[in-house]
Amino acid sequence: MLNRLKSEGRFYILLKNKYFIVILIFVVWMIFFDENNLVAHHRNKKRLSALKSQKEYYIEKIAEDNQKIEELRSGQNNLEKYAREQFFMSRPDEDVFMIVED
Repeated sequence: MLNRLKSEGRFYILLKNKYFIVILIFVVWMIFFDENNLVAHHRNKKRLSALKSQKEYYIEKIAEDNQKIEELRSGQNNLEKYAREQFFMSRPDEDVFMIVED
């Protein structure tokens, strides 16, 4: 019972200490209420990693599109081939047959 009183006394002494209370209030404020609190920091960190992965995806897509543009600019035959494959275009004397696979 005496040990319990000693431990309660230590806790009570900590609560009486004005520096401990100020530090405790400061820590709670920084964790939960500040504009740059830990919750917002964690949320922003997750968002940043998502944006970085999107950036990598779009950089790859831009490189692929630039390659396609260079192929299309390289000659009339490539441009015609692309138009036929993507837009099902044909010459006036041709018929286009589409094969749909299930």
